[in-house]
Amino acid sequence: MKQVFKPGNMLYPLPAVMVSCQRPGEKPNIITVAWAGTVCSSPAMVSISVRKERYSYSILKETGEFVINLVTKELVFATDFCGVRSGRDTDKFQAMHLTPEPSLKVKAPSIAESPVNIECKVKDILPLGSHDMFLAEVVSVQVDDKYMDASGKFHLNSAGLAAYSHGEYFDLGKKLGSFGFSVKKKRPGKPGKRKRSKS
Repeated sequence: MKQVFKPGNMLYPLPAVMVSCQRPGEKPNIITVAWAGTVCSSPAMVSISVRKERYSYSILKETGEFVINLVTKELVFATDFCGVRSGRDTDKFQAMHLTPEPSLKVKAPSIAESPVNIECKVKDILPLGSHDMFLAEVVSVQVDDKYMDASGKFHLNSAGLAAYSHGEYFDLGKKLGSFGFSVKKKRPGKPGKRKRSKS
C-alpha cells in the first residue's frame, strides 16, 4: 500500500552545495543550495534555483557569476549555517572560518576548503514561480590535488561528499556499482591446462 501526497519536491537525495558570489567592492557571500544540477555536457552547463528574496539573489543577477563548491562531511556544519543565516547580517566566510580563494575565470571567490570549485557564468535566468533558475556555463573547475593519483585520475568519491535528503544531511555510503556495470560482460577465466589424451 502507498499513501498519496500532494504534488511537491520529493526528488531526493540531492547534492547540498555552497555557492559563493560577490559584488565588486563588497564582502563575498555564500548561499547553500540543494536545488542544483547538471543540465548539459557540451557545453558543460549547470543550474541553481534561488528564491528572489534571498540576499544572494540580487548578487547573482547583477554579477552573472558564481562558484559551486562541493561539500564534504567536514563542511556540513558550515553548509547548514550558510543556509539558515543571511549574508545581510553575517560574514559567513569569517563566521565559519572558511577561506575565500581567487577563482580563475570569474570574480566570485571559491571556497578553499572545498574539494571541487566549479566556476560558472550565467547564460539565462528562468522565472519559475517560488524560485528563479540560473542556467550557467561552467568556465573552469579546480580540484584538490590530494585526491589525484600519479596517473592523473581524480578520486572524488574519496573526499567524503555529503548529500541532502528530505531535510537531513548524509555522507555517501557503500558503493553499489559503477556506470555500465549492469551490461558489462564478465571477463572469461584463464583457460586451464588441457589434459593429455590417452589415445
